[in-house]
Amino acid sequence: MPRTKFIAGNWKMFTTAQTGRELAAAVVKGCAGWAGVRVAVCPPFTYLNVVGEALRGSPVALGAQNVYPANEGAFTGEVSPTMIKDVGCRYVIVGHSERRHGLGETDPFINSKVHAALNAGLDPILCVGETSDQRKAGRTEAVLDGQLVGGLQGLNGGQAQRLTIAYEPVWAIGTGVNATPEQAQDAHAFIRRRCADLLGPETAANLTIQYGGSVKSDNAASILAQPDVDGALVGGASLKADSFLAIVRAAVA
Repeated sequence: MPRTKFIAGNWKMFTTAQTGRELAAAVVKGCAGWAGVRVAVCPPFTYLNVVGEALRGSPVALGAQNVYPANEGAFTGEVSPTMIKDVGCRYVIVGHSERRHGLGETDPFINSKVHAALNAGLDPILCVGETSDQRKAGRTEAVLDGQLVGGLQGLNGGQAQRLTIAYEPVWAIGTGVNATPEQAQDAHAFIRRRCADLLGPETAANLTIQYGGSVKSDNAASILAQPDVDGALVGGASLKADSFLAIVRAAVA
């Protein structure tokens, strides 16, 4: 059975309460009547409630951009999985490269977030990907392997059914340079093969693997047409309803 495409918008540190509400409403309106694709938006923490109100009753799901791996406690400035679940989130992004490389998050820490999210009833989107130097050195598969082994540690096949993996080559994020369809397919196929070893062949066959990295309306169709690409984690292009909806439309087609 074909895997359902999944398009998620990562708004990063953009929008206000008003623009976030308007953007969410436009996405809901634009997705009305479309079937055969899952859609989610991930606003900043401060606007989860506002955006959640705009999404209520629609098929567009709410997601958060990060989570701390504890349900409560003396963790000033952090947000727990139970808090995220409480405001209506279904998804949460973990291990985004901007947190790995900008904030020093390690694979064990990211793995603890995956488990915390699952235990709270959230569906994690686990990000993996190599830097430009790592690709040039021919280490793409080795890097992906390490991130997968570390990030999926301790998961069973049942838990992994709620997991999405997003392949986001670091050299393509916010640079305007995206992986070619062939590069994306090669990486996604490797991820699926490696997940078959780690989680079992059946789980890997059903696993949703998104591509993330300068996804735009003009390149989405060719990337999404690849057999192992099951959707997109969209950054900048998710901040305008028209461009985001064009990517969703490419997934429907």
